[in-house]
Amino acid sequence: MLKFRSQEVFFVALLILITVLTTSDLISDYLEGTEAWHLAIEALVVLMSVGGIAYLLQAFSKRQRELETVKAQLLETKDNLSEARAQISAVGQEYSQVIQKQFETWQLTPSEKEVASLLLKGLSFDEIANVRNTKEKTVRQQATAIYRKSGLGSRHEFAAWFFEDFL
Repeated sequence: MLKFRSQEVFFVALLILITVLTTSDLISDYLEGTEAWHLAIEALVVLMSVGGIAYLLQAFSKRQRELETVKAQLLETKDNLSEARAQISAVGQEYSQVIQKQFETWQLTPSEKEVASLLLKGLSFDEIANVRNTKEKTVRQQATAIYRKSGLGSRHEFAAWFFEDFL
């Protein structure tokens, strides 16, 4: 079903009114025996008005079909996005478990595990200290212990160890 906007309805109604009035005048002029060139001009105005109405209705119909297509595509995209988010969430949870198992293998303490997780998220030592309500020096010491237990030399090596398989 076509849904018209108010300005579309206005222009179609205006063209219908022009068509009706001009047709009425054309018939009246014909009955009065008006010259052929005048009748031809009025007939042309009637035809152009009818053509304009047909064009506008066709354009409105085409726009409506395009809108329906875009709506369908949008719904499909939303569904695909929701599905992708669910898959990413599931994979993220699985990878989080893999990371925690590796922390266990390295025998990190609960505090070191928390610091290690925050390091992987990209937080600075100062930010980690603020999150954990500790001193930055404590975080640095825990990070050093994490690097020693993991056999890695720095924050960058530590992060790369977990993410290099994705690249």
